[in-house]
Amino acid sequence: MFAVRLRRSTAAGLARVIIPRPPRILRLSYEPGEQREKHADHPEPDSFAFQNPPEVTLREMGVPAFFRWLSRKYSSIVVHCLEEKSKECNGVRIPVDTSKPNPNEVEFDNLYLDMNGIIHPCTHPEDKAAPKNEDEMMVAIFEYIDRLFNIVRPRRVLYMAIDGVAPRAKMNQQRSRRFRASKEGVELVEEKSRIREEILGKGGYLPPDEIKERFDSNCITPGTEFMDNLAKCLRYYVADRLSNDPGWRNLTVILSDASVPGEGEHKIMDYIRRQRAQPHHDPNTHHCLCGADADLIMLGLATHEPNFTIIREEFKPNQPRPCALCGQKGHEIKDCQGVAREKQGEHDEFADSMPASEQEFIFIRLCVLREYLERELTMASLPFPFDFERSIDDWVFMCFFVGNDFLPHLPSLEIREGAIDRLVGIYKDVVHKTGGYITENGFVNLERVELIMQAVGVAEDNIFKKRKEDDEGFKRRNKEKKKRMKAQQRGPAYLTGGQFAPQALGGRGRPDVVQNARHQAFDMRMQGRDQHNRDAAQSLKAMMRNGSQAGPSDGQDGRGVKRKVDDSDSEPEPEDNVRLWEDGWKQRYYKTKFDVDATDDDFRKKVVRSYVEGLCWVLRYYYQGCASWKWFFPFHYAPFASDFKDIKGMFSDFELGTKPFKPLEQLMGVFPAASGNFLPETWRSLMSNPESSIIDFYPDDFAIDLNGKKYAWQGVALLPFVDERRLRAALADVYPNLTSEELKRNSLGSDVLFVAKSHPICDFIQELYRGESNDMGTEMPAELCHGIQGTLNLDEDPILPEKPVQSPIPMLRDIVHNSAIGVKYRDPHFEEGFVFKAVILPGAKHPAKAAGPFGPVRLQESGSQHKQTAARKRAVQQCSAP
Repeated sequence: MFAVRLRRSTAAGLARVIIPRPPRILRLSYEPGEQREKHADHPEPDSFAFQNPPEVTLREMGVPAFFRWLSRKYSSIVVHCLEEKSKECNGVRIPVDTSKPNPNEVEFDNLYLDMNGIIHPCTHPEDKAAPKNEDEMMVAIFEYIDRLFNIVRPRRVLYMAIDGVAPRAKMNQQRSRRFRASKEGVELVEEKSRIREEILGKGGYLPPDEIKERFDSNCITPGTEFMDNLAKCLRYYVADRLSNDPGWRNLTVILSDASVPGEGEHKIMDYIRRQRAQPHHDPNTHHCLCGADADLIMLGLATHEPNFTIIREEFKPNQPRPCALCGQKGHEIKDCQGVAREKQGEHDEFADSMPASEQEFIFIRLCVLREYLERELTMASLPFPFDFERSIDDWVFMCFFVGNDFLPHLPSLEIREGAIDRLVGIYKDVVHKTGGYITENGFVNLERVELIMQAVGVAEDNIFKKRKEDDEGFKRRNKEKKKRMKAQQRGPAYLTGGQFAPQALGGRGRPDVVQNARHQAFDMRMQGRDQHNRDAAQSLKAMMRNGSQAGPSDGQDGRGVKRKVDDSDSEPEPEDNVRLWEDGWKQRYYKTKFDVDATDDDFRKKVVRSYVEGLCWVLRYYYQGCASWKWFFPFHYAPFASDFKDIKGMFSDFELGTKPFKPLEQLMGVFPAASGNFLPETWRSLMSNPESSIIDFYPDDFAIDLNGKKYAWQGVALLPFVDERRLRAALADVYPNLTSEELKRNSLGSDVLFVAKSHPICDFIQELYRGESNDMGTEMPAELCHGIQGTLNLDEDPILPEKPVQSPIPMLRDIVHNSAIGVKYRDPHFEEGFVFKAVILPGAKHPAKAAGPFGPVRLQESGSQHKQTAARKRAVQQCSAP
């Protein structure tokens, strides 16, 4: 671990991080071949309000590597999207007519946009030049939505959901991201400054360091002015498309902006759940959800809708990126030599420019994934009928153990090590033994969960030892690979002459014939021996420079010294005090991570109880909605699987009637002092004033525990948890200082429903505006709106037909002939305690099978599974033989 000290400035929220030089290097860059996935798998990259804030992209949160594992094992779930492009005729661009049939040969009814996965790459992209100002960002967001609409072409509903105030369990993760991004960002700035000075001091060349204002992505958080402006711009965008695009004419558009509480994807799931419970819902609705979070796959499965597809950007790994110092490709900032690039050809000045190609999209077909899982989860000889829908829910639940946004993953379960397959095998045994499934409608049977955890616990010791063996094997192979690459760069030690000499392709000269083959072979051996001696001499010199002593007196054998010399160019390994692969790992883990003895059973039970509560909370969140806005896991680390003992009575239910934070309150809970410029001045002072009663929530120093990992972004930020009661007490003193505009941004809002003038429900909404206001709202007639039900309320500043809509973006024109109308919308209401059924609805038609009799194409099987499949094939062939 290393500490990071934040020194605050009196300027508005600006801060400078002073980082003591750590005893080892924590890399923020990546070797070729290990580049992290871009926004697609970690949609919330964060940077902070420094005078030159860097762009910092965070590691995929929630379920790391889940989509990569899933798409490799079940490869047929992914298909590429066909996108029809606009055409140009006589200099006039002809837009695509989205009212025509979908070129992907599938007609979607509803398109749901998890907007934060769109906002981030549009405001600070990695693969092209960033927008110059906020107006260009809004236009980029509009164009991105247009591309998605062109590909999907929904016919009934377009639901746009922006992250609002999140549950407390999620806020802890957001807080960790932002504090860590602040530290990593300033590390990058200091590293650039240091390397620049070194290169220029040696006479190297670097282009001038441009001082320009950069976009601070922390403003993509509920309660900021940016999000308020985004909501206004999206209202304008929807009105424009409903008025002018024929593909939108019969569409119902629902906008849930950042003022509406809840994460974007969970607002979407709540809408789907509540519509499914209505009598007018079409069970054969074809849903398409756009988002980059890996957990959207599990959320889609949890709906039990047979026609569910996810659309996301296609990730292309190892794309070259320019050096942050010299702008050239082919090396990272730490390897920059400060050499001016030589121009090669007339148009070479464009060679290192950002590629202008558009990102392609892929469909993830959950109906095909259901086919895969049905074959994998089906169990024979059960004492009761097999229920595939129940087993799907159990599979989703088991995936929580390998990571999610709300709980740390168990130490013994890693996706890359086959954790999910291991859990599935154990699960089948448990179902046979106990005679039942482990979940039902989002509620957990803890007695059966304990059996699974105990089975994993028995194998924990072997799992840790094998992990160490695999890690050592990987390092050994990587070391040998580097040696081979160095040897290739160095070239051959000796080039022979005569007829064995290398000849250029197409050369006309004929090589000389070898006169004495024996002498020629002797010369080759001598040259190779001389080169080996020179390499040994260089290694000895390097060893002596490093302070090592040759010979037996150093207490090490020659092999140990040799290894040290060979590894002299590699980076120091982080110290691991827990050493899970050695005996006594549990005692060391609890002592190091929790500062308690492993013999303290009461404390271990406390950690396990909190984790059990978390498992119940997450599953309820996926299937029923937010069970508690205030619950969170109060530890940085998870317990071991073997610690799950007697858990049946550890959980009863969550506190009822909890409420979400307000937007500005959430900002106080997730931002470091460096981002205080997004808050009112008196609120900001609570983060920096030494006399503040909550100053300990915003530490100057905090540690990052690598927790057995190699990179800082994989580590755990050891931040204090925010005490909600203390925070609210401190804010009570500064609430009176809020302006009317700030009070408006701090209030919770409502969804807004838009339709065009040609939509059947338009006249009904217009009559609501002509009549008297009803505070209780009016139930919308489902027969006029594709079976959608809910409650309508009048908007205070409505968009109405024939009423011009002013453009909030100067570069875009006003909508003079507006044909759209907007009204507040609320999902159907259900009494507290109502249980949404996790079942296939009556009348639902399953899509045609995409697989043959032996499973979908290219199913990645284990050895035993492969043998079983081969045996089945042979049996069928024998039966069908004449």
